[in-house]
Amino acid sequence: MNEIVSLQDVTYSYSPEDSDMRKAVDGISFNINDGEWIAIVGHNGSGKSTMAKLMNGLLFPQEGVVRVLGETLNEENLWAIRSQMGMVFQNPDNQFVGATVQDDVAFALENNGIPFEDMVKRVHESLAQVKMERFLNSEPHHLSGGQKQRVAIAGALALKPRILILDEATSMLDPQGREEVLTTVHKLREDTRLTVLSITHDLEEALLADRILVMNQGKMHAEGTPREIFARGQELVELGLDLPFSLKMSSLMLAQGVSLETEHMSEDELVKDIWISNFNK
Repeated sequence: MNEIVSLQDVTYSYSPEDSDMRKAVDGISFNINDGEWIAIVGHNGSGKSTMAKLMNGLLFPQEGVVRVLGETLNEENLWAIRSQMGMVFQNPDNQFVGATVQDDVAFALENNGIPFEDMVKRVHESLAQVKMERFLNSEPHHLSGGQKQRVAIAGALALKPRILILDEATSMLDPQGREEVLTTVHKLREDTRLTVLSITHDLEEALLADRILVMNQGKMHAEGTPREIFARGQELVELGLDLPFSLKMSSLMLAQGVSLETEHMSEDELVKDIWISNFNK
């Protein structure tokens, strides 16, 4: 697999003159491969959003190196590299600049000088990818939270990025809106091998990732597959993270003597185990 993003001993402090102040990001190193879905999780203030800003050039490291698409990120290549990244932020209402959905998706394309004919094609294609093409002429404020985030994703996809960064993109959505967004991103990643970086404190969202990076007080606390990370259980709770519902329910049922093969990360696995272990005998 080809490396697409790399951080090597990266450190950043918002008050570099104060040596006693805890660093927002402190000596972080990791790689992301082309086509991977990586989730970066941690409580508020753990450094995960600062890391996203370092990866897209909103901040530059005070120590260490950030490499994206094989190049060390600097002021000279910043815009070229950033054009290969799409970002979706926490509040969908803060992302809209157009009077209609198609105006909003076209905004970044216009700023990048995309020819009109190609721009129209990209707007339609990207909205179709997120199942929002029938809202082409709708006003954004009439959409639900999940629909707004899907339009924001379409705006990012219209630029044909290699990397999609979701910075707490589902944290303000209701359960239905959150499911809409995550299902959309999961399908896009399967269809296009888009590299996805999800910055979140929601471990249910992190279940979709290939690997999870756990941040705590600016440092890398743990790295592994979802199963490896969730096996830490109470350790994650002590870091201020909430375990997935199915994992908590599995633990409670085992503690009450319910027959299960093991703890489960997904509700489907849990229901199947309950049925096989307790009723299908």
